[in-house]
Amino acid sequence: MTEIFSGAVKEGQRARLRTLKDLDAAALQLCEAILVLLDDQLADGDVRSTVFAVVPREDLKAAFQQVTGLIRPPEDLYYQELQTHYRRVRRFLPVLLRAVNFEATPAGQPVLDAIQHLKQRAEGGNKERHTEPPLTIVSKTWQQHVVCADGQVDAKTYTFCVLDRFRTALRRRDLFVAPSGRYADPRLGLLTPSAWAAVKPNICRTLGHSPSAPETLTALRQRLDQTYQRVAARVATNAAVRIEIVDGQEDLILTGLDKLDQPASLVALRAAVEARMPRVELPDILLEIAARTGFVSEFTHITERESRAADLVVSICAVLVAEACNTGMEPLIRHAIPALRRARLSWVSQNYLRNETLTDANARLVAAQNQIPLVQAWGSGEVASADGLRFVVPVRTIHAGPNPKYFGLERGVTYYNLVSDQFTGLNALTVPGTLRDSLALLGVVLEQPTELNPAAGLSIQSAHRRYRGRQILENRSHRRLRRVERHCSTPDQHRPHCGELGRSASISRLAETRSPPGQVDHADPTSC
Repeated sequence: MTEIFSGAVKEGQRARLRTLKDLDAAALQLCEAILVLLDDQLADGDVRSTVFAVVPREDLKAAFQQVTGLIRPPEDLYYQELQTHYRRVRRFLPVLLRAVNFEATPAGQPVLDAIQHLKQRAEGGNKERHTEPPLTIVSKTWQQHVVCADGQVDAKTYTFCVLDRFRTALRRRDLFVAPSGRYADPRLGLLTPSAWAAVKPNICRTLGHSPSAPETLTALRQRLDQTYQRVAARVATNAAVRIEIVDGQEDLILTGLDKLDQPASLVALRAAVEARMPRVELPDILLEIAARTGFVSEFTHITERESRAADLVVSICAVLVAEACNTGMEPLIRHAIPALRRARLSWVSQNYLRNETLTDANARLVAAQNQIPLVQAWGSGEVASADGLRFVVPVRTIHAGPNPKYFGLERGVTYYNLVSDQFTGLNALTVPGTLRDSLALLGVVLEQPTELNPAAGLSIQSAHRRYRGRQILENRSHRRLRRVERHCSTPDQHRPHCGELGRSASISRLAETRSPPGQVDHADPTSC
């Protein structure tokens, strides 16, 4: 259906471009006649004769007919081009209405009634053709085409009108399909009326609203009016606000704020903080966080065994670094260190890194950061920011979806993440293509497993950035691989007490996180 309507618009626009030359010629003749009418020095009795002398009557009549036939209203439906596709609609519409079960919310019920009427007409034959169709969905733009001069409804035009409103209702989720994944009922998962009545007072109290909608709207209306009055009273004396005429219309112009120079105290403070920040490497940071928080204990074996391999903390941290930097395990392999051998890292990646273990480990990290006094000063954890990134997926997979606007001829995914005001990642979700942002972000907020409970969204953004997956892998891998090689392959660039991941200095700091001697998982291929 989208192809039919968009094709009709394109055909109409091309036809209009072809007739612009004729339209300009006819408009020039009409302009010459209008100039005569606007001449104040010309007597009223001489207007007609002067106009016909400048532009002959027949030419003026032809120009009028030409302009009338070529001009289009601002909200043109391109119905003349749509009519050529009626045979195509007759072929697929009855099959669609029989095969798909459409339902509607209260806002989409008029559209559903019109669809049911078309379905009954297709199945009922001549008997249903004489029934009156529901005209509630017919807008003013469509009415001049749907309702004939004698008051009768044109069946062909009415079908196109229903299809147009059908597309709009489906995009707005006023219509939905049961069962369906993408076009399901948007009310699924919402509280029932009785459950909502039970929790409504607590939610309204948390958000600072009255349980009564009229009272809330009245308070908001009063705040808006008071704010408007204060702003209007200061406009005349505010030098940063002015009203200018732009393209014949009044436009409000706001002067940009001047850039403030950074005070010397702020510059000195920033320099002092940077001087006190230790220069450590990413593996060292991860190992220290593992010792402080114990998040590695959340990574359990896939067989749910409780025994732990020797120096498992080092192996898990190495695999996390390899996955996070997208460099692979090769830069981290050290054959002299059992915890960093290729077989050990591959075994840990296959048996310990899963979605549920990563989720539990992230929840442990969020809870640990929530206990830091400085973090409590940053925020309470009750506010979160949701953001989205779109990526083109260069490989063939069922998890990617098409969207020509963002992915062109390829397929892609959208990655949503949720970050609290304590700068901790609460949840993330990857959806195929570009499913409805509001529903996906709602799931990200409601299904986050941490102890924080953000009650309000600080901002919901959708950074529609197009990335080529192959370029991401090549550029990011090359850049970070060089960084890892620079830090790991040349020991002379490290501080005296720093070496590769898993060296004696790092392992000694993690002595408290090791398993007691003798607790070796026999599934470890490197423990034999």
